[in-house]
Amino acid sequence: MAKNKTIYVCSDCGYESPKWYGKCPGCGEWNTMNEEIISSSKAEKSNPFSDVSTIMSLNQITEDVEKRISTGNKEFDRVLGGGIVLGSLVLISGDPGIGKSTILLQICQHLGNSMKVLYVSGEESANQIKMRANRLNVTTDNLFILPQTNVTAIVSTIKAEKPDIVIIDSIQTMVYDEISSSAGSVTQVRECTNIFMHTAKGLGIPIIVVGHVNKDGAIAGPKVLEHIVDTVLYFEGEKNYSYRILRGVKNRFGSTNEIGVFEMTSEGLKEVLNPSLMMISGRPKNTAGTCVACVMEGTRPILAEVQGLVCATGFGTPRRMSTGFDYNRMSMLLAVLEKRAGYFFNNMDAYINVVGGLRLDEPAADLTVALALVSSLKDKAVGDKILAFGEVGLAGEIRAVSNCEQRIAEAHRLGFEKCIIPFHNYKSISKELKVNMDIIPVRTVRDAFSALVEE
Repeated sequence: MAKNKTIYVCSDCGYESPKWYGKCPGCGEWNTMNEEIISSSKAEKSNPFSDVSTIMSLNQITEDVEKRISTGNKEFDRVLGGGIVLGSLVLISGDPGIGKSTILLQICQHLGNSMKVLYVSGEESANQIKMRANRLNVTTDNLFILPQTNVTAIVSTIKAEKPDIVIIDSIQTMVYDEISSSAGSVTQVRECTNIFMHTAKGLGIPIIVVGHVNKDGAIAGPKVLEHIVDTVLYFEGEKNYSYRILRGVKNRFGSTNEIGVFEMTSEGLKEVLNPSLMMISGRPKNTAGTCVACVMEGTRPILAEVQGLVCATGFGTPRRMSTGFDYNRMSMLLAVLEKRAGYFFNNMDAYINVVGGLRLDEPAADLTVALALVSSLKDKAVGDKILAFGEVGLAGEIRAVSNCEQRIAEAHRLGFEKCIIPFHNYKSISKELKVNMDIIPVRTVRDAFSALVEE
């Protein structure tokens, strides 16, 4: 008779150990090691090396044309790389209430026009899904609901009904009978995802899986979960803002640089086709401490307003706070401004805020943040029609950035008249843009501030 094996698995990082630890050796978290029992007979039965498979040379494999399924949502398709690939496994994750289930139910309306959609819910009953569908105006007849958490029963239903696309909401509620641990445990999540992956590849049916996040914002469960699936999408956004950003973290069939922008309304998520106009709408005029940046999200230039506030500190140590911009990067820019440009912040509190809930991770936003800080320090407003971008080095130099022409063209389209750019990008700009826009090339941060003073 086969004996069961007891192991301890970290619920945060998936670290496995034969004995219990108060502190996980893998990620360092406390009280995350949970007991799980693995059947040794099952492990021997599912040994992938027990059978001999047939190998094929590269030339023997036929190249099929990649076919994608459009979801009817341009922003969602953009992040996916053009649509859902047949036989792919897509993971969508995000904070509770961010809009994961909402957008999936919305795309079912378009998919149901020509395809059979199976929506598997482990968190809501059929009546609850019907109520949400009525609120979102989802009325398609090809949407079928399956309130079920047993993976074996779900796979059997998929094989029998043969839907064109399957949605699993959510993976943390799924249970595999062969595993004794509870739903949502590391082993359950990993094994259930593996089963859905084999089902998607074997039947050629795309499966979209919803995943929860832990307290740190990462996908709940082992990191190997992200390696199993083909595409990983993250929903970002603050609950206090109505805008949501869908970002691709991993995509085997497209770029991971694209983002989709949505607005949460009473009728569900609506796509925002012009994020730049949305980000800078309502911007205060002739106000010190504001400047507009242009960052690239994949192939799309997006304009965002950066606000800076500098005031005298009331403590011995000045405060530094940033929202939407890296805190360490902000501290580095303050040091460069003091050492290279002669603007002193050592007895001043400094705050940076990116309006609209967008996070600026690109170094091209350095110059914008620096201008916003100095504008607030000197109480001199940056012009309403001025845009700036460029990477700031430790020597105070402004380094070149990519896609400079696209950024300037987007700024011109939205009515900006002057653009401060890195000097090394100036030669590559077309004559037409130079005629339409007042482009000022700068070498150092001092030059950028001098251009504002002349303005």
